[in-house]
Amino acid sequence: MIIVLRHDVTPQQIEHIKERITKLGLTPMISKGTERTIIGVIGPEDILRVTPLEVFPGVEKVMPVLAPYKLVSREFKPEDSVIDLGKGVKIGGKKVIMMAGPCAIENYDILYEIAGKIKKAGANVLRGGAFKPRTSPYTFQGLGEEGLKYLQQVGKELQLVTVTEVMDPRDVELVARYADVLQIGARNMQNFNLLREVGQTKKVVLLKRGMSSTIKEWLMSCEYVLAGGNFNVILCERGIRTFEDYTRNTLDISAVPAVKQLSHLPIIVDPSHAAGRWGLVAALSRAAVAAGCDGLIIEVHSRPEEALSDGAQSLLPERFAEVVNNLKDVARAVGREI
Repeated sequence: MIIVLRHDVTPQQIEHIKERITKLGLTPMISKGTERTIIGVIGPEDILRVTPLEVFPGVEKVMPVLAPYKLVSREFKPEDSVIDLGKGVKIGGKKVIMMAGPCAIENYDILYEIAGKIKKAGANVLRGGAFKPRTSPYTFQGLGEEGLKYLQQVGKELQLVTVTEVMDPRDVELVARYADVLQIGARNMQNFNLLREVGQTKKVVLLKRGMSSTIKEWLMSCEYVLAGGNFNVILCERGIRTFEDYTRNTLDISAVPAVKQLSHLPIIVDPSHAAGRWGLVAALSRAAVAAGCDGLIIEVHSRPEEALSDGAQSLLPERFAEVVNNLKDVARAVGREI
């Protein structure tokens, strides 16, 4: 249920409405837009149906949210959410944010080398995995906390926002201590205990779409994070599993405008995991920006033939720089900028 407040509502009236909702055993969530302030009410809607909140001072109207994902929906917040990642970087506005880096953090020197080159090319965010979910238990699993320390150190030295994956609810506090953005990978999209845990933090969360998940299931997973009180969520389309085996996954480019219609949250695209081949990354990146994404997350490695993870889909730094430069024309064509 959504309570739309009047233009002239006072802070005292808002507090009174929130207190009344809380006494009913429901949870109020405030959304302040450019034109209206809205209170989203979480809980059994049958309680509100017998409680005439329309009569409270400051209330314009009360209306149901038809989408099952209440807080994620455009009904709850009509305006686009702009999320502050720190270090002067915001996502969700006119600027398309570039995130790049190696799939896995291997050592400090390689990470620093890659980070310096992607920043020069125009990247705002450094990605790198410290805990790696791998299909085979015998492949490189990441450096763990040592890798997190390298990521934090390089991010501070080069003034880059950092993003890395957290896989276990028990590791959320540890990863949040070092990284600016917590990534929930495709395999954990419906790990509801993990979603609840990151929902209790104030860290920005990057939620990747599950490899076989519908858009509705993806947004419902996102709802877990927002319901915990954390509205700093970025959605990431990274390709879904289909019958096609030439590419690693099939990039669902339609997910970008679909999410834009359904939700106020920013959405980025991961062309590297969608393609699985570095030669396709540039074309998929152009398509994503043309479709309206708010950012890209691209795997970059200075020596991909020696990479311990996903070398085949990683761009060389100079190729990444070419991709970013070519994207500027595409961004301008759709009213955005890189």
